[in-house]
Amino acid sequence: MKLIQVTDLHLVNPGEMLVGLDPLARLDACIADINHNHADADLVVFSGDLSDRGEAIAYETLKRRLATLVPPHRLMIGNHDDRAVFLETFPKAADENGFIQTHLDMPHGRVLLLDTVEQGQVEGRLCATRLEWLDERLGEAEGRPAYVFTHHPPFDIHMPTLDVLKLMDHAALYDVLTSHGTVRHIFSGHVHRPVGGSWRGIPVSTVRGTNHQSALVFSGDYRTSMEPPAYAVIIVSEDSVVVHHHDFLQGAIA
Repeated sequence: MKLIQVTDLHLVNPGEMLVGLDPLARLDACIADINHNHADADLVVFSGDLSDRGEAIAYETLKRRLATLVPPHRLMIGNHDDRAVFLETFPKAADENGFIQTHLDMPHGRVLLLDTVEQGQVEGRLCATRLEWLDERLGEAEGRPAYVFTHHPPFDIHMPTLDVLKLMDHAALYDVLTSHGTVRHIFSGHVHRPVGGSWRGIPVSTVRGTNHQSALVFSGDYRTSMEPPAYAVIIVSEDSVVVHHHDFLQGAIA
């Protein structure tokens, strides 16, 4: 099973620059690279911060670009997104409670996309409704492997300026996940960093965004980095989960 994770697009008005970079041109390059190299992917997950300011034009532009993406895809939102505005363009993305989350049964288990956004807050939150949804979806899997995508990581990456903005309800999430014991990996966005490791025994990873990145600093103020944009190529088999970080831009776009 091949999954692609793309995250933190931060789309603005077409032609507008963000930190000196063109988010839309970089998304175009990302989609072209996926189509060329991974048209056989089972699923592309866009794990949030699709827009930079939650504007309708960003979502409308994204919808047009996604029409050119060959593999199937699913969208998540992040703290830069506006759930209500997003749903004006993607009304079918919401679950029965209005959250942008879903599950898919795939060859090697169940993939779950969990909405961690509390509107107006930068850090992540999970209400009782979303935790119950996750608990029910994991229960339905009846012991099959599960792979969870979140925008906000529930774990520290030991960069203080980012760790204070993680998923705050991480303890409650952990209780739900471990009550089923089937979660093989958590894939997150939000931090604009390539990180891998484990959290309380659960393997985890994050990936750089398609526009700007977070500088690798372990003290002091947050800094933006001009490291290359990337997406993750995730290969899942019966006995392993392997995450490749692919720098898709080769200097052709600023």
